[in-house]
Amino acid sequence: MKQKLFFFTLALAICICMCSCATKAGSYGHDPRLNPEAMKDIVENPDAVYGFSPDPQSKRLGSYSQYDWTDPAFVADARQQRMTYHDSLKSMSSILSRMKEQGDSTEEIARAVSAERNRLRLAAYDGDPEGLAEVKKSNLATYGHEDGPTADEMLAKYGSWETVIQKAFSPNMGMDVCCGLYDRCYPLYVQLGLVSD
Repeated sequence: MKQKLFFFTLALAICICMCSCATKAGSYGHDPRLNPEAMKDIVENPDAVYGFSPDPQSKRLGSYSQYDWTDPAFVADARQQRMTYHDSLKSMSSILSRMKEQGDSTEEIARAVSAERNRLRLAAYDGDPEGLAEVKKSNLATYGHEDGPTADEMLAKYGSWETVIQKAFSPNMGMDVCCGLYDRCYPLYVQLGLVSD
């Protein structure tokens, strides 16, 4: 019962993240500066549309610092792409629900949603070869291969298949901040245990 409640509340938090209203430029109800996990990949930038830009020293987002986060047109496009990516996570929720109903093991579910997460992350750059090259470069630097972390690598890092499932649904909060989506996705961060409310 406890596991069913977890998956239900996770799905609800994902829906809230995808459906909540937009954040005004430069203002957040939840201060990202108080979240070390979000801030590890970004820096304050008062000229940036949402007050933050990727940290050039970040292993995950450093390559995105070359873009002009002060340009409203660029940031609006990046925001739309990020929202499309978040919206695409519905397929992971569908996989999770279907496999739970079929009685698949937690390991099988973790492997499936991890693979889908990697597929979605790369598919988000369809038609954007430069962006795809950047994400593959980031994956290569972080994981040693271009496709993103394998389920086994995630298990070695986090120690349980349940956590692997949680992490598959975890977004990069720093990129959400730069794209003006931090407040919008805050309920998801709470549900995943990335922040405390």
